[in-house]
Amino acid sequence: MTVKPQASRSLRGVGLFRDLPEKARALVEHRCSWKNFNSGEQIISYQDASRDVHFMIAGQARVIIYSVAGKAVAFRDIGPGDFFGEFAAIDEQPRSASVEAKTDCLVAGMSPQIFRDVLSQEPAAALPLIRHLVAQVRALTERVFEFSTLAVNNRIHAELLRLARQEEPVSNQVRLTPAPTHADLASRISTHREAVSRELSRLAQLGLLQRQGSSLVVVDIARLERMVREAVGE
Repeated sequence: MTVKPQASRSLRGVGLFRDLPEKARALVEHRCSWKNFNSGEQIISYQDASRDVHFMIAGQARVIIYSVAGKAVAFRDIGPGDFFGEFAAIDEQPRSASVEAKTDCLVAGMSPQIFRDVLSQEPAAALPLIRHLVAQVRALTERVFEFSTLAVNNRIHAELLRLARQEEPVSNQVRLTPAPTHADLASRISTHREAVSRELSRLAQLGLLQRQGSSLVVVDIARLERMVREAVGE
């Protein structure tokens, strides 16, 4: 999919600005720069000195860091309506991670000064930002706990459950489309593809997962939830 330059250049779908009056949002849109990125292109770079905040209008991207040896550590995926780069705009420190386009993307950019001006002038944007930051802390706390206490197979279960909860279940089943690749799952939980492949095969043999075309179906979401709760001792 190629995102055309004439695609809707609107912040209406961005959660940070959802509660802004139409006129106020239009003024914010005029203060943004707009850019298309190709699939695989880097949008921001780890440890870069840039400070702009970015808003995903169309497409998908991933927050990631590569080790010196080239090992990928993925943190989260970014979709339409999400925003990123706010850490550097707030604390004026280098970028905490890279963001790479997974598909062709249309992104709106905003300078840190304008971002701070908008937050001070439009209180309706401040609470969504606080909620977003708290959600990031909670997610990282959860992952640190899992890395510290769970075996690799249990971390795979927890990550599958995290992905499944982003979708709407149908009769206790969840369809992940497209299916996460083994490399993607491995980068999310700090393991290797072989370990992911073995565990997904085992879960398929247990009847918990099914591969259907380009999708991965979690056949029994309630069972997967029980497995994760038991692993963490809940």
